Amino acid sequence: MRESELERQIAAIALLRDPLRRGLYRYVRGRRRDVSRDEAARALRVSRNLAAFHLDKLVAQRLLDTSYRRLTGRRGPGAGRPAKLYRCSDRQLDFTLPQRRYALAGRLLVLAISGARSAGSERALRRVAADVGRSAGSEARRARTRGRGRPIATVVDVLDAWGYEPTEKGGIVLSNCPFDALAQACRPLVCKMNLALLRGVLQGVGAPNLKAELRPQPGSCCVVFGRATRVRR
Repeated sequence: MRESELERQIAAIALLRDPLRRGLYRYVRGRRRDVSRDEAARALRVSRNLAAFHLDKLVAQRLLDTSYRRLTGRRGPGAGRPAKLYRCSDRQLDFTLPQRRYALAGRLLVLAISGARSAGSERALRRVAADVGRSAGSEARRARTRGRGRPIATVVDVLDAWGYEPTEKGGIVLSNCPFDALAQACRPLVCKMNLALLRGVLQGVGAPNLKAELRPQPGSCCVVFGRATRVRR
């Protein structure tokens, strides 16, 4: 009997139950570049052979892709064999039981708003997104007040919970777009919605030193966070 997509998703998720495999997957995903067996082994503090075994298990389930490249500048005889390198694949796991199709519903709604060509409906979408962002940011700020955390750390917590995979690098870098399937259906509409949502988070948290701008880049979120420039009067 042919294996269904649901069964393949179950098998992939079951593979990540192992802490070491999960750690390797998260490590490779976080690098956003090719990772060698040696590098992954050092990061997880395991032997190279053990890291290779689990990395190849992740490849078998199409969670990682591989390539081969010499890591030194040497060429010709004696240069050694090319190293096997690992990078996260574009496979997505979206698993619910019983199965739900929220992404499909979202795509239909986005296409309907886009097709209506109504400036009013697009403004309403951005307004709702900003309200949701402010609400989430305000709730996180209240929790921060009790724990006395930094505003930027509070913003990162909200974005992490929503799947943006944020890291602090001067500002905040978002490695993942949680709305990727919708953005592919209608990028201008979804990216503006996303920007309104994240600006709302900044307002709700109370992070005046951060600003969110729309700057689409391949393989990452369309919104970029940077330090806000204060104008002296």
